[in-house]
Amino acid sequence: MSIEVISILVLFISFFALLLLKVPVAYSIGISTTLSLLLNIDRLPGITTIAQRMITGIDSFALLAIPFFVLAGEIMKRGGIANRLINFAKSIVASLPGGLAYVNVLASMLFGAISGSAIAATSAIGSIMTDRMEEEGYPRSFSASVNITSSTTGLLIPPSNILIVYALASGGSASVAALFIAGYVPGILLGLALMGYIAYVAIKKDFLKGERAPLRDIWNYFKKAFFSLLLLVVVVGGIVMGIFTATEASVIAVLYAAVLALAYKNISVKDFPDVLLASAKTTAVVMFLICTSMAMSWLFSFESIPALMSDFLLNQFSNPFVIFFIINIILLIVGTFMDITPAVLIFTPIFLPVVMELGMDPVHFGIVMVLNLCIGLCTPPVGTILFVGSGVANISVSEVIKPLIPFLVIMIIVLMMVCYIPEISMFLPRLFDL
Repeated sequence: MSIEVISILVLFISFFALLLLKVPVAYSIGISTTLSLLLNIDRLPGITTIAQRMITGIDSFALLAIPFFVLAGEIMKRGGIANRLINFAKSIVASLPGGLAYVNVLASMLFGAISGSAIAATSAIGSIMTDRMEEEGYPRSFSASVNITSSTTGLLIPPSNILIVYALASGGSASVAALFIAGYVPGILLGLALMGYIAYVAIKKDFLKGERAPLRDIWNYFKKAFFSLLLLVVVVGGIVMGIFTATEASVIAVLYAAVLALAYKNISVKDFPDVLLASAKTTAVVMFLICTSMAMSWLFSFESIPALMSDFLLNQFSNPFVIFFIINIILLIVGTFMDITPAVLIFTPIFLPVVMELGMDPVHFGIVMVLNLCIGLCTPPVGTILFVGSGVANISVSEVIKPLIPFLVIMIIVLMMVCYIPEISMFLPRLFDL
C-alpha cells in the first residue's frame, strides 16, 4: 500500500474517529489534517505548513463580508425587525387555512434573507411564533418543524454567508454576485413547497383561520416593515448593478441595520458593545472553521484526492444523472454529521471538478450543494438548526422528529428539482449576464 493511500486513510479515519469522540469539528479537521501530512513530511515543516495554510486560507478580501453580515444580522435580531416582519406576513396570509404556519414560513424567509443567518431566523422567529401558534391549536412540535425547515431558506436567498464561503472554495469559478442572484428562485421555491405541505395538513386537521386583515392594516404593516425589506434591495441590487462589491455591501448592511435599529428604539448605543461581542464570538467560530477547512482542502490537492475522485466517478458511471445523484447522496450523508461551513469548504474542491467535467455550471452546483447541506442542518445528530429550533420551542428533539420527516421529504424533492432543472437556479444569473 502506497504512502499516499495510507495518508488518505489516516486523514478520514482520524477525522471520523474524532467526530465520534465529540471533538469539535474545527479541531477534528485540524488534527486529522496534521496527522495525515506528517506521514509525508517531517514534523517541523509539516506543522509549519498547516499553520501557513490556515492563515493564507482566510487571507481573502471577500471573507471580510462574513463578520459584517454576522454583525448586521445580530443588530437586526435585537432591533425589533422580526416583529415587524411577522406582523406584515400575518396581515397577508393569516386568513388562509393554517395561516399562522404560513406566517412562520414567510417571516423566516424574510428575516433569514435580511439577516443572512438561518440560526438567527430560527431563534428570532421561533421564539415569537411558537407560542402564538400554540394559542391557536397548533402542536408545538409542528410549529417547531415549520420554523426549523423554513429558516434554511435564508441560506439561499441573499445575502448569504455560506454562498460567500462557497465562492471562496470554488477558487473563483463562481462569483458572489452570480450566487446571490441564483439563490432567489430556489429559496422561494423551497418556501412555497413547504407552504404547500402546510396547506394539506391545515385542511386535513382543520386548523383555525385567522381574520382577514383589511387593506388599510396591510398597508400600515407594510410601511412599518418597509425599511427592513428595503435592505434586501439595497444590498443585492447594489451588488448586481455593480455599484459595490459583496464585501462593501456587508458594511453598508451594518450601517443600515444600526440606523434602523436605533430609529426603532429597540436598542440603544449602550447595547452595541454586547452586540459586537456576540458577533465577534460567532465570527471567531466561523473563521476558525474556515482556517482548518482550507488547510484540509489544500491537503486534498496535495494528495490529488479531487483528481482521484473525478477519475473514479467518471470511469465507473457514464450517465451524468447517476453521478449527480451519487454526489447528492454523499452530501446528504455528510450533512447529517458535519456543519455546513466545513462541508462546503472540504467537499467543493472534491466534487466541483467532477460536475464541471460533466457540464454543470459552478454557480448551479453551489446552489445545489448549499440546498443539500441545508437538509443536514435539520437532521440529527449534528443538525444545528434542529437543536436551536427545539430549544426555542422548549421541546425535546425526539418530539420534533416525527412531524419533521414530511418537511424533510419536501426539501429533498425540491433539491432534486433544482439539481436536474438547471433553469431554476440559472435563469436569473443568465438574465443579468452574471
